[in-house]
Amino acid sequence: MNTKLSRRDFLSTFASGIAYMGVRTPDWYPRFTFFAPQNVGPRGDVLVCIFQRGAMDGINAVIPYTESDYYKLRPTLAVPEPKAGNDKTIINLDGKFGLHPSLRPFKEIWDAKQLAPIHAAGSPDPTHSHFDAMDYMERGTPGEKQIPTGWLARHLQTVAWENKSPFRAVGMGTLLQTSLRGPVSATSLQSIAEFHLGGRNRSEPIKQFQAAISQMYSGSTPLDQSASLTLQATDMLEKINVGTYKPANNAAYPKGNFGTALMQVAQLIKAEVGLEIAAVDLGGWDTHVRQGALDGDMPDLLAELSQGLAALYKDLGDAMKKVTIVTMSEFGRRVAENGGGGTDHGHGNVMFVMGGGVNGGKVYGDWPGISKDKLDGPGDLAITTDFRDVLGEVVQKRMLNDKLSEVFPNYSKFKMRDVLQKLT
Repeated sequence: MNTKLSRRDFLSTFASGIAYMGVRTPDWYPRFTFFAPQNVGPRGDVLVCIFQRGAMDGINAVIPYTESDYYKLRPTLAVPEPKAGNDKTIINLDGKFGLHPSLRPFKEIWDAKQLAPIHAAGSPDPTHSHFDAMDYMERGTPGEKQIPTGWLARHLQTVAWENKSPFRAVGMGTLLQTSLRGPVSATSLQSIAEFHLGGRNRSEPIKQFQAAISQMYSGSTPLDQSASLTLQATDMLEKINVGTYKPANNAAYPKGNFGTALMQVAQLIKAEVGLEIAAVDLGGWDTHVRQGALDGDMPDLLAELSQGLAALYKDLGDAMKKVTIVTMSEFGRRVAENGGGGTDHGHGNVMFVMGGGVNGGKVYGDWPGISKDKLDGPGDLAITTDFRDVLGEVVQKRMLNDKLSEVFPNYSKFKMRDVLQKLT
């Protein structure tokens, strides 16, 4: 390999390589200058934000089993009432609500008071369009599309400290989540191994290439510093040996993209590379048909969700004291089941918050009821908690950012429910 690489060749070659890795930077900025060495980690919690794309049926996740209308309106989808010793029935939480049996891994975390569902939560915008609802929620601006940035990106922009780590914010997957799009660069990371220059960063040609760049850019100009920082970024991830990683405490992640993404989030947290935010998606929740009561698409997704988050919780162990997990979905499902064995697009839903700073063991929210006179619109669960109230409490109490008016513009009437303890 010819190590006498010109700066022009480097700019062309390495920019292409960084683009392959899926890193998003401002269009006007040289691609390789995105990277920076580990500097300041988060002062607040690491946030793991789970988006359940497709609209989860919150009524069959955290079930209002004491309401007779639940069984009347869902003759085939209703899960049997709690019965001791029967794992095919609802898991009682508080005598009013219960978990779907597929969410059994959550029960241990609930008992440890580190899990809190917030029911009848969601976006006040009435749209039943998946695209619009997801867009509004990720921007944090229901009904408003003029603000181009996401709520997580605005948090990163307004927080009081500077964190120069290239892994400050990571979106797990092939495309960067809208919530992370903004002036602070975030990394779209499908695989830690792939980030290693396509899994080849230990090969001899790559080592020679890196050595050549190090020699070429060994000065003190901004360009020299940028190239040096780029190599430091790849070195940071090289220390994470993906192939030999063994989750702690016998944690078992589910197979598939979701489990793999969560396991890599755990690796990034443990490696202390400056991670502040990780966004992870779990799709497939649009259960118009064949939703299933105990078996089917919805129970399978609930199992994947709970097994994955329970594994992350167990794997991180004591580190969960400074990790907060929040789940959301663009809207809920209709209270009554449809003729296809599923549920149509609804409104209110349930969010979960998990972590060491959670005042858990309680179902939060003002439950509106599901009797006919209490339903919203064509037969939806009404929303009594704006999703921004939940996210705003996370941002303020656990991520130590009081600039809620900038993170969630045009929204000022926050109704905090004390789901979380204030991090001091």
